[in-house]
Amino acid sequence: MTPTQPLDCRQGCGACCIAPSISSPIPGMPNGKPAGVPCVQLTADFRCAIFGKPERPSCCSGLNPSEEMCRNDRHQAITWLAMLEENTRP
Repeated sequence: MTPTQPLDCRQGCGACCIAPSISSPIPGMPNGKPAGVPCVQLTADFRCAIFGKPERPSCCSGLNPSEEMCRNDRHQAITWLAMLEENTRP
């Protein structure tokens, strides 16, 4: 099995800021966010407003784009992340 290669974020995607739930505090969302809800830090052009800043949660900064996650387009990425969310729900 070949490990997935890291990618650059796809412009206009933001799937990882929408599809998964986040249980840790996010600036503007002290209780995190539920799956399927856009993060308040997601900008109009689907970028993270706190990318690279210390207040960005570690669960976000530790998530790296990959072929497996990002797939071919935003819709496929959201679908894959939603499936992962469902499969790892406690």
